Amino acid sequence: MQLIRGIHNITAKHRGCVLTIGNFDGVHLGHQEVLNGLKKRAKSLGLPSTVMTFEPQPQELFSGKKEGAQQAPARLSRLREKLVLLADYDIERLLCVRFDQKFSAMTAQAFIEQLLVKQLGVKFLVVGDDFRFGHQRQGDFEMLQQAGKKFGFEVVSTQSLKVASTRVSSTLIRQCLAEGKVTEAQAMLGHPFVISGRVRHGDKKGRTIGFPTANIALDRKVSPVQGVFAVEVSLDGETYQGVANIGQRPTVKGTRIQLEIHLFDFHGDIYGKCLDTRVLKKIRTEKKFETFDLLKQQIEKDVIEAKGFFGFCK
Repeated sequence: MQLIRGIHNITAKHRGCVLTIGNFDGVHLGHQEVLNGLKKRAKSLGLPSTVMTFEPQPQELFSGKKEGAQQAPARLSRLREKLVLLADYDIERLLCVRFDQKFSAMTAQAFIEQLLVKQLGVKFLVVGDDFRFGHQRQGDFEMLQQAGKKFGFEVVSTQSLKVASTRVSSTLIRQCLAEGKVTEAQAMLGHPFVISGRVRHGDKKGRTIGFPTANIALDRKVSPVQGVFAVEVSLDGETYQGVANIGQRPTVKGTRIQLEIHLFDFHGDIYGKCLDTRVLKKIRTEKKFETFDLLKQQIEKDVIEAKGFFGFCK
């Protein structure tokens, strides 16, 4: 899959495509149905299937504009995680648009004529029927349909490409994850919930109590999951099981959300490596312990439960 990072990197060779636009947060079952429909239409037209998404997500930009505004919802997938998931569904191109003040000031008419028509040469467009775009959200689905008739591209809603009877949404998945219902969330995602990140040096306190951890700082304001979980990690083509804490680490007076993973029977050096961590089962909520000895005792119990989940507990 080709990544086009920013509209300034769209070139003449990118003109002519079948396009869908959206956050695609989590790339869940509903998204997958849209992507499958998009690919079929792309094949019939002999054009590349293309997804346009935004970084940051629009709600993340606008939520911080006004004092006292609600923080944007937790992301199910950051850009790297989204890239991996979209590539799995054989999408040919991903256009990642930087959603900043300049882009948000673009008029709806310019969005259509300059971006969709002139730069991308869209021939078939799939968006939600509630999709709004352009400065002050002036553009809507009806405006796109009218533009399609004028400039020669077809516009359909995502609902017309869905066949599932059950309504799947990022909001519902986010709620399940927050409640620790990992299995239910995975069923709606169509894949395990994944957190990706690079291993950084931590305070190395875990190894002092016999549980060394891979530490990953989560570059997100809000995490959709917090607590202790049984996890699987992909590393250099191999899969490892382990137990992970996702949270602020109150026992050591942590202030930022961090992912700490203890891999079973692993002793390699993985500093600087990027891990894809699949969150599979919640073991417990995060809590503060008065001493490191009490923390060690609890981690021992967590490891036993996680190993039992994976089926190799003695």
